Amino acid sequence: MKKLAVLTGSVLLLLGSQAFAEPHADAAITHAKEAVEHGKAGHSVVLVEHAETALEHANKAVEAAKDTDAKHHMHEAVTSLKEGIEHGKLEHADKATHSVEDAIKHIEAGNKK
Repeated sequence: MKKLAVLTGSVLLLLGSQAFAEPHADAAITHAKEAVEHGKAGHSVVLVEHAETALEHANKAVEAAKDTDAKHHMHEAVTSLKEGIEHGKLEHADKATHSVEDAIKHIEAGNKK
């Protein structure tokens, strides 16, 4: 009985730790999509605001990622979001939008189970 309790607890802990990456990745996607929407409208300032929030969540998703492939995609997403923020601050909405769109692709790829 004791072994079963330890085994069940271990499985729940493992599943719970993997679930933490999902909310941050989902939040990163949500904000990145908002950034893209504003970037397409030429609103660089609002794009930067959403991209910075997406970056915060993407960084947390990197920390929570257990799988090597997921961690790689999240790192790529962080890089793309940083590029998007830099372009957005320079008011290059088209380049910023493209970078954030790349980030979304990586976040979605890294968030697959």
